[in-house]
Amino acid sequence: MSAADTYKTITKISEGSITEQRSKFIAYAVPVHTPEEIKMYVDGYRNQYYDARHVCWAYMLGADRKNFRVNDDGEPSSTAGKPILGIINSNELTDILIVVIRYFGGVKLGTSGLIASYRTAAQDAIANAEVIEKTVDEKISITFEYPFLNGVMRIVKEDNPVVISQNFDMDCQMTLMIRKSEVEKLKTRLLKVETLRLINDE
Repeated sequence: MSAADTYKTITKISEGSITEQRSKFIAYAVPVHTPEEIKMYVDGYRNQYYDARHVCWAYMLGADRKNFRVNDDGEPSSTAGKPILGIINSNELTDILIVVIRYFGGVKLGTSGLIASYRTAAQDAIANAEVIEKTVDEKISITFEYPFLNGVMRIVKEDNPVVISQNFDMDCQMTLMIRKSEVEKLKTRLLKVETLRLINDE
């Protein structure tokens, strides 16, 4: 598999927890796709754990793993969000939010203690998650005349893209989806079918 068109994420919410010198750390790993979704989950955990001292988090979005943010929520700078993000990175995950809730136990853990605790709690949540590998897919939309339907369908059968939509009237239209590394090959084959046009390919 080409690393350029695959990525790893989790299938559903998982939980982890640790206790360090009476401080309780509760971690959630959540599959997410948008900043709006992330805000909803963070707000939800803040409400659920309204009596906790800190609700810290980090997220990573996108197959290229370039969209990320961290939040220490009042902990000393870089002692919570950054270690959580470090765990996301070391597991090569994306489209994931990890929230770690801390109930203060009365004993200060110090900078290194906090970093280790947030990191361990985040890792525990991932250890309990189901990690899967997904492909980066692209859509291709095509239009062609009805007499060329058989030629197009033969290519579709051989290259096996997902057919998202199809409409066979006077002109035929299809929207296909295939993994990124196979897009150019599919386009090249389809364009050899006479009168076929690629439209709004994304």
